Amino acid sequence: MKKNYNLKTNILFLLLLSICFLFAANSAQASSVSANGQLQVNGSQIVNKNGKPFVIKGVSTHGLSWYPQYVQKKSFQSLKKRGVNTIRLAMYTEEYNGYCNSGKDNQKNLEALIDKGVKAATSLGMYVIIDWHILSDGNPLTHKKEAKAFFKKIAKKYNNHKNVLFEICNEPNGGEGTWKNIRSYANTIINTIRSVNKKAIIIVGTPTWSQDVDQAAANPLKGKNIAYAFHFYASTHKQDLRNKLESAAKKGLPVIVTEFGLSEASGNGTVNIKEANKWNSLMNRYKLGRVCWNLSNKTESSSLIKANCNKTSGWKMEDFTKAGKWLFKAY
Repeated sequence: MKKNYNLKTNILFLLLLSICFLFAANSAQASSVSANGQLQVNGSQIVNKNGKPFVIKGVSTHGLSWYPQYVQKKSFQSLKKRGVNTIRLAMYTEEYNGYCNSGKDNQKNLEALIDKGVKAATSLGMYVIIDWHILSDGNPLTHKKEAKAFFKKIAKKYNNHKNVLFEICNEPNGGEGTWKNIRSYANTIINTIRSVNKKAIIIVGTPTWSQDVDQAAANPLKGKNIAYAFHFYASTHKQDLRNKLESAAKKGLPVIVTEFGLSEASGNGTVNIKEANKWNSLMNRYKLGRVCWNLSNKTESSSLIKANCNKTSGWKMEDFTKAGKWLFKAY
């Protein structure tokens, strides 16, 4: 009887162990590309292959030319363990050895970094946003020719990737960064991408450093799988801008917060946890994707890693800045 009892106990133990293993495997895969597939735009929502809302929880690199050391699998893997499912590769067009004004050799270097980032994210089952990071060149039409060539090349290169999204103009701004000019630029670049890639989500920036989503809501672009960028920095942007975002969401505009921080809009200054919590509640309410700026140890309050930390992976909570600690608790 004793032997029979031990046998039953062992069988029960193995059965429970198997169930636990399957549960853990399914949980680990829950936010992976293999589980959610190609993301799509459905009405105001970003959804997975089954039509269920999918919330992008991302981290953006700083300028690829400036902090290339974080574009690697181990870095992304460490972020994934803390709830990150998306990496945004921020490629400046003018600043910091930008793509459009630093020569062909640097263009090749930047394209190689993007490829390294895409491969690393893909191997980890993470999504990746390739960001054409205009800033001082506030009018997206300024480098339309270069953008057209770039996006045709990479859209073709990653045509078979289910995890790649394209952000075609980071922060239009200034007198020429109007919705009229953005629409003209976006129609050209969207057609360029669609000539080789029919399904990837294309994210279009909005006027005033991607804040005026109300203008996009009033006159959206035509086409499938198009979303619109919204950016905020919690210490500068408060209730009036939250009202603008909520109004656009209620009107059915598909919005992705492709860049946000807890600091002032400069990327430095005060970290405002109270306002960040209000923004987080709003994004959660509407299931909005969000990407935090930035993955670096720059001596700046928007950085996620402390300036005295030189690790590029395997971070502990004490390695993160005030903003970083907030983010990884929120994710």
